[in-house]
Amino acid sequence: MNLRTRLWLVGGLALLGLIGLGMVLQLFNQLVWQLSTVLPYGLVGPVVFVVFAGAALFLVQLAWPWLRAGMANRSPQAPTAAPEAPQNRREAAQQNLAAIDQTLERVRDAVEREALRQERARMQAELERGDLVIVLFGAGSAGKTSLIRALLKQLVGEVNAAMGSTSKTERYRLRLKGLQRGVWLVDTPGILEGGAGGEDREQLAREQASRADLLLLVVDGDLRAAEMEVFEALAALGKRLMLVLNKCDLRGEQEEQRLLNLLRERTRGTIAPDDVIPASAAPQTIPMPGSLPLQPKPEVEALLRRIASVLHADGEELIADNLLLQCLQLGEASRSLLAKQRRSDAETIVDRYMWIGAGVLAVTPLPGIDLLGAAAVNAQMVVEIARVYGISLSRQSAQDLALCVGRTLAGLGLIKGGVSLISAALTLNLPALLLSRAIQAVSAAWLTRVAGLSFITYFERDQDWGDGGIQNVVQQHYDLGRREGALRRFLAVAFNRVVQPLREKDRQLPPRPPQA
Repeated sequence: MNLRTRLWLVGGLALLGLIGLGMVLQLFNQLVWQLSTVLPYGLVGPVVFVVFAGAALFLVQLAWPWLRAGMANRSPQAPTAAPEAPQNRREAAQQNLAAIDQTLERVRDAVEREALRQERARMQAELERGDLVIVLFGAGSAGKTSLIRALLKQLVGEVNAAMGSTSKTERYRLRLKGLQRGVWLVDTPGILEGGAGGEDREQLAREQASRADLLLLVVDGDLRAAEMEVFEALAALGKRLMLVLNKCDLRGEQEEQRLLNLLRERTRGTIAPDDVIPASAAPQTIPMPGSLPLQPKPEVEALLRRIASVLHADGEELIADNLLLQCLQLGEASRSLLAKQRRSDAETIVDRYMWIGAGVLAVTPLPGIDLLGAAAVNAQMVVEIARVYGISLSRQSAQDLALCVGRTLAGLGLIKGGVSLISAALTLNLPALLLSRAIQAVSAAWLTRVAGLSFITYFERDQDWGDGGIQNVVQQHYDLGRREGALRRFLAVAFNRVVQPLREKDRQLPPRPPQA
């Protein structure tokens, strides 16, 4: 803006100001003259002041929102504080629990939400606890309960019982010298058991193992194939794991050493050699001719020293790692539940649009197979699916995405292939015109489903088609949809929604006039 324009602008504003001031003065004089005719002279001034003050307050009240907005825009905005990085694993676990709370608020299923909420409450209690948890895991007769009895030096459960006698978890408190925290020993149901309830007991044992700070896998010999699978599954949990070779009193020193070396060789790279430990929890009695049999004392000192050494050195880290791992698993479970809910909502949208499109084409069929591709990709459907995944998509962006999928369907030959597939499946005794309309409507619905599921995959992957690109995603959903079971279920619904209404409508048409 040049100087001359600025001068004209200032002059114009000054003139408008003078005109406004003149109008205010004229109004003031008019008000004083009118009041002086009806009021005593001494009341005219105060009344005029009250009137103008009220008018001024009214104008300020009207203008205040704009003034406040202007001042807020001028004032420097304080930068949004980024969430502080956790200082340790315990703080990281607490942040994960807070994120879980936000996820649970969006879960609609009351039963699943309550189950996750209870698990989250248990995790909060675990976060605040002060004890270490050691879970013993092993086959039914490996001697877990006897080992706990020997560690506690008191009878805590049935021993020498039949396999599967431990049907629920039992917890026992243990104190170690020099360790401020208490220790819980958890006896779990045996694994690899047959019979009724064996799988349920094993599942319970695995759940307890997933919550442990330290795991002890108790065996009474070499790792069999089934036990090796259990060992690898426990190691995959990411917990500290020890392997205890129990019942060493039943074999000589050479055999014991051979088994220990064999176990250390089998578990190399997974656990440290020092974490493969011999024990004899309940040694067999030794006959003594002429006197009572001798009952040897349990030999668990090496195991107890190793447990104490690990807990003294790494106890705090074991607790923190366990808490963080459980929080991450719970967070993954809650996100998986939310993803399942979102997918269900998105598929409902796809179902609605596929049958809307089919109904429109059934009533007003369109010529040309290419138009089926346009029916199969609806921009509004894309917008609604994006909204389910928390994405705000403009109409133009949705249209571009829909056209991209439509071109892919046509470019891969899936539109013609889909029509041919539906034509071959609809072997109905219908008039030619009616059959043509049914094929076109059902084909449009089927292609809309292929396109809609492709959009769902795109948004599930954070708006990324993946390494194979859009062609791979569209082709994958096309192939899944043409499988015998999926296609049969689709055609059963299509018959009720499209074909049967067309038949009913055809019956209601007036008869054709006779040919002359």
